[in-house]
Amino acid sequence: MHKHHSALGLAAAPSTPVSGVEIAQSAPVEPVTLLRPHAASRAARFFVEKFPGRSMYAVKANPSPDLLRVLWDSGITHYDVASIAEVRLVARTLPDATLCFMHPVKAEEAIREAYDNHGVRVFSLDSLEELAKIMRATRDAADLTLCVRLRVSSEHSKLSLASKFGAAPGETKELLFAARQAADALGICFHVGSQAMTPEAYAQAMERVRAAIVEAAVTVDVVDVGGGFPSSYPGMEPPPLERYFETIHRAFESLPVSYSAELWAEPGRALCAEYSSLIVRVEKRRGDELFINDGAYGALFDAAHIGWRFPVRLLREPDSRARDMAFSFYGPTCDDMDHMAGPFLLPADTQAGDYIEIGMLGAYGCAMRTAFNGFGSNEAVVVDDEPMTSLYVPVEREAATNVVTL
Repeated sequence: MHKHHSALGLAAAPSTPVSGVEIAQSAPVEPVTLLRPHAASRAARFFVEKFPGRSMYAVKANPSPDLLRVLWDSGITHYDVASIAEVRLVARTLPDATLCFMHPVKAEEAIREAYDNHGVRVFSLDSLEELAKIMRATRDAADLTLCVRLRVSSEHSKLSLASKFGAAPGETKELLFAARQAADALGICFHVGSQAMTPEAYAQAMERVRAAIVEAAVTVDVVDVGGGFPSSYPGMEPPPLERYFETIHRAFESLPVSYSAELWAEPGRALCAEYSSLIVRVEKRRGDELFINDGAYGALFDAAHIGWRFPVRLLREPDSRARDMAFSFYGPTCDDMDHMAGPFLLPADTQAGDYIEIGMLGAYGCAMRTAFNGFGSNEAVVVDDEPMTSLYVPVEREAATNVVTL
């Protein structure tokens, strides 16, 4: 894989060799993914060091084997897998990793293979039917950690996960009691939705956990607060992650759980959003619309289908002096749905032939890319510069300024 020092350097032509590695000698014709392993490593270390429990990476956010290895090397040893394909991927890439099958509805064959062939012992469920399926597939194994997923509110999150999975209040007592009888260790898990914008989301969910434990009168060994930890995007600047951790820790400490109970989390977006960005070229301008060479069927699925606003910047040297204006994007396919409304703020003189960096695409962008209509590129370059926005760089800089030299 090629290396470069920055996004701007890559977009400028001609390019030059860096660290003895020859890279493309002209500006890119197709989209290029910029990888920042140092950013993913920094995020992983932050969670490992600061979250008051176990952090396991939600693989669905970005299943890149290279990223998985970066996270492993940075201290992430547990992985939330949602399909047998993800089980196989992580088992193959990180043979010593602990895999937790946290999808509440699984094929019986997938459970059996995960248990028999890949050492998976942690499974989530939200119904008595799923519990029976797990027990059949594992032949009533006595070494299971079973995590009952509760349905909780997603009102504080940008993307809801409140309707598809989770046991409702009237269903939890019987389910927790049955899972307790079958499990070596009993867990309760939930998901507050993606991009939770306030720690209050977790405080409210933990009250739901408390009520469920009290009602069922069972001993709980694991509380898994799921994902939802945010990253920073235009118009979605969350509080510091430490505030989320403090809120979760206080709530966990007050729960009526086993004295040795463990606290888990499943960060996905927060660990990988800063890992990659995308360089695209403007192929045409029509008023305030820019036609670019990636889009809804590539890495910009979320920008098109749920109106997600990603940070953008014009890669031009010298910098444009024009004021910013709001643009929308059209992707390269012959499809009106290949449209990203934005608004994306760029200099008013942006034109065909310019390059734009679109940031924070490490989460879900690469994972949802297709080759529809023959478009798409897998070209990737490692860069050394910082992400366009970060929840971790200020923390790192503050730590450096607080070092006392004797």
